[in-house]
Amino acid sequence: MSAPQKTARRALLVTSAALTSFALAAAPAFAAPSPKPSASASSSASPSATPPAKMSTVGGARLGQPGTQVNLASGVPVLPKDISARSWIVADAESGEVLAAHNAHWRLAPASTLKMLFADTLLPKFPSTTEHKVVPADLTGVGAGSSMVGIKEDETYTVHDLWLGVFLRSGNDAVHVLSAMNGGVKNTVAEMNEHAEELQALDTNVVSPDGYDAPRQVSSAYDLTLFARSGLQKKDFREYSSTVTAKFPGETKKNKKGKKVRGSFEIQNTNRLLSGDSDVDVYPGIAGVKNGNTTNAGATFTGVVEQGGKVLLVTVMNPEKDEHNEVYKETAKLFDWGFKAAGKVEPVGELVPPKGAEARAPAGANDSGQAGGASASASGPASGKPMAAAVEDGSGGIGIALAITGGVLVLLAAGAFLVNRRWPLPDLVRRRH
Repeated sequence: MSAPQKTARRALLVTSAALTSFALAAAPAFAAPSPKPSASASSSASPSATPPAKMSTVGGARLGQPGTQVNLASGVPVLPKDISARSWIVADAESGEVLAAHNAHWRLAPASTLKMLFADTLLPKFPSTTEHKVVPADLTGVGAGSSMVGIKEDETYTVHDLWLGVFLRSGNDAVHVLSAMNGGVKNTVAEMNEHAEELQALDTNVVSPDGYDAPRQVSSAYDLTLFARSGLQKKDFREYSSTVTAKFPGETKKNKKGKKVRGSFEIQNTNRLLSGDSDVDVYPGIAGVKNGNTTNAGATFTGVVEQGGKVLLVTVMNPEKDEHNEVYKETAKLFDWGFKAAGKVEPVGELVPPKGAEARAPAGANDSGQAGGASASASGPASGKPMAAAVEDGSGGIGIALAITGGVLVLLAAGAFLVNRRWPLPDLVRRRH
């Protein structure tokens, strides 16, 4: 498609979305009805053994039905037949269209994919340069067998260090330190639940901020995809989730001369579609987001990929096949299908915007992911400023290269609702040394 054609297409999208937002102001949105069962019932439920006959219909009635939902037609590729996950979803990150789904609203244990909500909630609160000396109380309550990045008591870490520990090593110790900085685990859990409600992620009930197995802690493939989509509006979130390797501060020790020296060690992202493995290749265009694995949840994963101008999100929860890296293999197959089906398949639902999306104004918003209050969750490209080129951690891990073209900035003219309903992500280019 030529540049003038792209510009015309974007202008048409702006006009269409603006008209849609005016229409929605006068009538309730079909895309986000109250969930069934109610939110109060949702928050006390535990994962079921089989998908309920009726689930939440947030995002569309089809998404509340058990089983696979897809509109197959002439020219639409057939879904891969060997997907064993209990729940999954394939969605367009920009338009929010759900291309296909399987038990999308089934409330299941989320494992560490819940850390996406943790990050989306807390990232705006602390500048990355903030330093914190860890005390024993900060690490109280870290579950036995937790994934850890290796934080030591009485050592000082920057917030940047801690977030690298959260995203790359899924460190529950890093989560607990950040929670302590945020007024404690109880306060952090309350804020995460509040933010989930704002995002209309009504299948989610947070009990432990790190995703560690806990009674009544549930989420869904639909909600996890909402968390990823919201988080990806933040520059820092994109940087951390796409970083492959980084240096992490070690323990202060005395060298042979008796001088105190603090070294560092390398950490690698455990997202195998990003870092690769013996039986999994790096997926072309991958730019995050987060994986997880616990006894109750099995393996879970949400990924974002950009190819050919399309940005897709895929969430996979608990594959039944007990094969090494199965969650990544099934995710890759769904990405393959999604990019072939995009533009050909009629969506079965949509990713809804946050509750306050219509009321937010893009003027003055920022993309830093730093302190900035509630508006930061929708900031993304709303600042109207080109994003930084490449984000490098200076130690072998490099974040995504980010750029917004003038054509994408035209989308901002439709106002806050457009920013949140069609969240335009910049080109996501994964880089590594």
